[in-house]
Amino acid sequence: MDNREIKITNPTSKVALKIIPGHFATSHSHINYYIDMSTMKTRQSEASEIAKAMAGQYSNNTVVDTIVCLDGCEVIGAYLAQELTNAGILSVNLHKTMYIITPEYNTSGQMIFKENTLKAVRGKHILLLVASVTTGKTVRKSMECIQYYNGIMTGISAIFSAVKQIDNTPINSVFTADDLPGYEAYKTHDCPFCKANQKLDAIVNSYGYIKL
Repeated sequence: MDNREIKITNPTSKVALKIIPGHFATSHSHINYYIDMSTMKTRQSEASEIAKAMAGQYSNNTVVDTIVCLDGCEVIGAYLAQELTNAGILSVNLHKTMYIITPEYNTSGQMIFKENTLKAVRGKHILLLVASVTTGKTVRKSMECIQYYNGIMTGISAIFSAVKQIDNTPINSVFTADDLPGYEAYKTHDCPFCKANQKLDAIVNSYGYIKL
């Protein structure tokens, strides 16, 4: 699939988004582009640049105590905390520094926080950091979990999002569907590729893909 790779640039970031056209299945939908964010999440220079673009989307009166990282975004989360701090974003934590944490998932797939990380969630202003948002279902469940543990949602940041907001909370993304020519996400039973008997290229998620 890699020989079909297209790079999409965005004026707010020096990093290019790598996309591959085709027929792909996520956990909630079928999409016509696989978005490869591997190097953004693992390469120091790219993670730093994405964090700078994300930090620029928040005003200095925003309060962030904790960054909850999904989809393997911990490296970006650390740089984002640094960029937000340098920009004057406040933290009301005792040590005046931000927590960067990752939730766990139980056997039912529900997001949970163990006792040792709850101090970074309860009563804290939470910035949720995700790689991509296609339908918003995963982000909505994550928000519900954070609120269940008495966290205070202060923002959502994503590398890519096809959704502008969830439950009146805006999603601040570096790339949007407008940056991807012809991007579409379909419910499984409405997928035109399936109706045309076009086989799936791969099953994908924010961590990568499995060819079929």
